[in-house]
Amino acid sequence: MAVGILGKKLGMTQIFDEAGNAIPVTVVQAGPCVVTQVKTKDTDGYASIQLGFDEVTEKKLNKPELGHLAKSGSAPLRHLKEYRVEAADSFELGQTVTAETFTAGQLVDVTGKSMGRGFAGYQKRHNFRRGPMAHGSKNHRLPGSTGAGTTPGRVYPGKRMAGQYGNTKVTIRKLEVVRVDSDRNLLLIKGAIPGKPGGLLSIAPAQWVKA
Repeated sequence: MAVGILGKKLGMTQIFDEAGNAIPVTVVQAGPCVVTQVKTKDTDGYASIQLGFDEVTEKKLNKPELGHLAKSGSAPLRHLKEYRVEAADSFELGQTVTAETFTAGQLVDVTGKSMGRGFAGYQKRHNFRRGPMAHGSKNHRLPGSTGAGTTPGRVYPGKRMAGQYGNTKVTIRKLEVVRVDSDRNLLLIKGAIPGKPGGLLSIAPAQWVKA
């Protein structure tokens, strides 16, 4: 049964197909993940499984986290994530999920945290146009009007202004799995993926794909 998996971004490279065309790919360390919890419609109202990834020492976790993982007999794990499934009957506590659940040519949705770029201005963050660059202009990179003065007499929430840019959750949909290396639990996914090398990723079968 198709289910998602947690992994780490290792970096980008390129491979060549049979016709000699270069394909840019991102190499992802996909799992292995451990099933740490199984939810069913009878007990929880919906079916899902919780996966754990990235083994750590016990001192990195608190007692409730260690007690939760002890139920599945797994080692201390840094990351936990839940994936909805149609039926959880085929999963068991302590089961290992690897990159073998994916196949070459499959479309996936990849979620990660984008690179943080710090405090950025209007042009870089929101692609605002510059003001006149002529001599004497004092409006080269200013934001322009932020709202009326008397009414409402304030700046509306959500107004596009300078601020923190990046370091947010980003999902890239319908990326193609070019190659699966089941021996090393590697996925080669076509194109770029959010985040820096070493960043946590969630890879799941693409939604809204016609069979």
